[in-house]
Amino acid sequence: MVDQQRCASPIIAITSGEPAGIGPDIILTALSEQAFPARLVVLADPQLLSDRANTLGLTVNIIVLRDAQDTEQHQKGTISVLPVAMQVSAKAGTLDVKNAPYVLETLRQAGEGCLNASFDAIVTPPVHKGILCDTGVHFSGHTEFFQAQCQSPQVVMMLATEAMKVALVTTHLPLKDVADAITEHSICRVIRALHKDLQERFGITQPKILVCGLNPHAGEDGHLGREEIDVIIPTLETLRTEGLDLIGPLPADTLFTPKYLDHADCALAMYHDQGLPVLKYSGFGNAVNITLGLPIIRTSVDHGTAIDLAGTGQANNGSLKVAIQHAINMAINAKKFSK
Repeated sequence: MVDQQRCASPIIAITSGEPAGIGPDIILTALSEQAFPARLVVLADPQLLSDRANTLGLTVNIIVLRDAQDTEQHQKGTISVLPVAMQVSAKAGTLDVKNAPYVLETLRQAGEGCLNASFDAIVTPPVHKGILCDTGVHFSGHTEFFQAQCQSPQVVMMLATEAMKVALVTTHLPLKDVADAITEHSICRVIRALHKDLQERFGITQPKILVCGLNPHAGEDGHLGREEIDVIIPTLETLRTEGLDLIGPLPADTLFTPKYLDHADCALAMYHDQGLPVLKYSGFGNAVNITLGLPIIRTSVDHGTAIDLAGTGQANNGSLKVAIQHAINMAINAKKFSK
């Protein structure tokens, strides 16, 4: 019975993030403060975690694994580590480009482990894009890294709090380029991927998705822009013939109100700053970034490396805790859906 329970418990890989930032700090404090209902494997240099624990004045039990399958159900104060060696020692608050290959290697091993079923999900603390790019490797973000590794044609960025989920049709584009990127093709690919993962990884049988218009007042019948009339409305009508439950396009300034949010599973914004400011206002520090459309499960924190807070004990680990719990829930739902 014990072995069956152990096998049923998902294995969640947690990368260590930028070693000079708060990634190690929030891992150590989060895993020390509570037990999670899963087998957690931290991909990190054990010495990094040991040194940072000493800096923070934490007493933790660090278990070095030979194989991810060797880990047990997480217990408060215990950290199971699959070792990845750093190039040089890391000092909290001091970036060093020599450790960029280490950061990339933790991501590579985490993604590969999910693809070969050693892990059931990945949770990523923040990395420093500038340091990674300084090595000559183009790194635009975790999402793009895992998309390339998994060879996925379409990914969807979604942030979630307890109160709402917000996904995006476009992500990190200048505003001047957004309208051209809103096409029938892009909307269809994003909504189909979103609908599929809401079913398979969130256990929502018939997701109800609110869709923002692009323009103020959703175009005001063409007087404030024709993207709704020419592109968004016809595309949503096509998708509804496939059985998708889509409401909109709605004006973004009224969509994010209880009248709509209380009766839907997710909101779809057309661009980054249309949807995410509302979500972050409602739950910053306790939100999770989720990449949909991948063959693997990946969640992340909603903040950056906070180099100035590393090693001070002031870093908030709330978002990491939420990201870990979401990864666990999604992994369990995915296993149920596949049966």
